[in-house]
Amino acid sequence: MKVLHTSDWHLGQKFFSREREEEHRFALDWLADTIDKEAVDLVIVAGDVFDIGNPPNYARALYYGFFKKLRRSNCRHIVITAGNHDSPYMLDAPKELLQLLDIHVIGAATPDPADEVLVLKNEKGEPEAVVAAVPFLRDQDLRRAVSGETGEERIDRVKAGILAHYEAVGKAAEAHQSLNVPIIATGHLYATGAVASDKQENIYLGNLENIRAGQFPRVFDYVALGHIHRAQAVGKEEHIRYCGSLIPLSFSETKDDKVVTLITFEQRKIKEVRELEVPPFRRLKTIEGSLEYVQERLERLHEKYKEQHTVWVEVIIDEETIIPNLNGMLQDFVRNMNIDILGVKLKHSLKSLDELISHEELEDLRPVDVFRKKCESAGRAPADVETLVETFLELQDWMREKEER
Repeated sequence: MKVLHTSDWHLGQKFFSREREEEHRFALDWLADTIDKEAVDLVIVAGDVFDIGNPPNYARALYYGFFKKLRRSNCRHIVITAGNHDSPYMLDAPKELLQLLDIHVIGAATPDPADEVLVLKNEKGEPEAVVAAVPFLRDQDLRRAVSGETGEERIDRVKAGILAHYEAVGKAAEAHQSLNVPIIATGHLYATGAVASDKQENIYLGNLENIRAGQFPRVFDYVALGHIHRAQAVGKEEHIRYCGSLIPLSFSETKDDKVVTLITFEQRKIKEVRELEVPPFRRLKTIEGSLEYVQERLERLHEKYKEQHTVWVEVIIDEETIIPNLNGMLQDFVRNMNIDILGVKLKHSLKSLDELISHEELEDLRPVDVFRKKCESAGRAPADVETLVETFLELQDWMREKEER
């Protein structure tokens, strides 16, 4: 049994206002060809299929076009679970139709966790795998608001809710152990010990870390995780893994190899785990240093990639003096190069200059970051700020759910 684990496609993402349709089309075409070439039996997509709850039409077309391409392969099963960026209602809408094609979609947690346990069968009706298809567990799936509850108590109840959900699906999966086929779980969360390329969105209140590797039920032969964009095993448990994002989603990810994970089973035993590197379609580069160094690197980049797709570059200038019209100067410098500079930042070594013009780009900030800074600028005490931020996140989640209904 061959299982391919992928996640965090983020179809429809805009990168500094640039569309990424071509990059995603290339990546999904490569993925479909790889699934065919490697004779994959089961594909698991562990959340964040789309970047926003109401993705553009081209992103939906890529999603359904991927299924069409897989029809020419021998892949027999596809399991897709929602991430925190996905609309569970949008993913679930065509689930009955897709199920006729052996494409199983779990957009939201089910009232009975046992209903998330799928027994996948071949053409002869023989079981081939069991998948506990756990989607991103939203706050309302895990707890009910309690009057007078403190922030810490809410965090503890969310973590307890996540653990209880996995214990329930694990118990349901145990009933299928006699089939002697792989038992696999999915998840879209932040597992303790995972290393992110950059700050990852805190998808629950409080701490980033939601569950420890050792807390996943032992009945699972493999745990396919999404949310962290860097491929890795978690907590020294080789069978609990993030596969990472399909393409780089920020400049901080450009040093990470983008992969999908291929797991080969012999009955319930993992025979082999391979990471298959996704070839880059477009280069993303961060160049940091003096103005002279940056200009030299830009020229070398152009020479190296002038016959390929335009290179997207983030520039960080480290100078002790302020350079007037720096952005305009650099844009003029690359005017005839195969380079698009998407961002220019200043890194000043003199503290006085830091204080003079220190700022953060709006694109670097999430809404919750802006809200936090507003609370801090109003002179709120740190404890009050954290309570307000928790309430803001709850309200943000509630508004997103309301818009998606």
